Amino acid sequence: MPRAEVNGVDLHYAEHGSGGTPLVLLHGGIAGGEIFDAIAPELAGRRRVVVPDLEGHGRTAHIDRPLRTEHLADDVAALLDHLAIERADVLGYSLGGEVTWRLAIQHPQRVRRIVVISAAGRRDGSFPDVVRAFDAFDVEAAPMIRPSPAGRHYAEHAPRPEDWNLHIARTAELLHEDFDWTEEIARIEAPTMLVFADSDSVMPDHVAELFRLRGGGLRDAGFDRAHLPAARLAVLPGRTHYDILEAPGLVEAVTPFLDAP
Repeated sequence: MPRAEVNGVDLHYAEHGSGGTPLVLLHGGIAGGEIFDAIAPELAGRRRVVVPDLEGHGRTAHIDRPLRTEHLADDVAALLDHLAIERADVLGYSLGGEVTWRLAIQHPQRVRRIVVISAAGRRDGSFPDVVRAFDAFDVEAAPMIRPSPAGRHYAEHAPRPEDWNLHIARTAELLHEDFDWTEEIARIEAPTMLVFADSDSVMPDHVAELFRLRGGGLRDAGFDRAHLPAARLAVLPGRTHYDILEAPGLVEAVTPFLDAP
């Protein structure tokens, strides 16, 4: 995998395809960019796809700073500089979706369109039992998670596999952080597509709130589509927060939005 030195991070990334508007895929927490292995080649049919391992994840080591979405967004913007990409489309899942929100807020000139998959815009947008699980999550979960696919990948590919407990501890610290970006999300300039599971960890009421914040769900579009908003919403049936990337039709749902001029 190629790598880039950005903001003190030795950031590793993979690339697929070429041409077209570049697309950056941002993975969820604990795991790395390998979670997109199945769909990245499909999305790269007519464009260059870049899949970074965010700080502390996959093949990218932690550095001496708190793990925060704001920092990760700055790292992605710096990676675009390194790759001489002026503007990109960005698709992020879970933690990567939160980083996508922050990238569009902090670096609006670097994003053309964004797809946010299964990520809230405020902490209490997730179900109360999910927030309680965030609060209870700590480093003691490290041995339990180690046998998971993410844990096994970390053991095989992380530059410092011995940092597994640190990785879980910093993830826990991030999960404990409160946030509410709704006012900033309403001001994002980039056209936005939201993708959620019908049994997601994010509450349906919050999904509708996010859709309205991005300009969707405000009125009838009209028989002639004259009032069709730029925002898009896809709800994938029979899926959860934890298996949404495996949903049939995910790539087909987002591709027309990403391919739009």
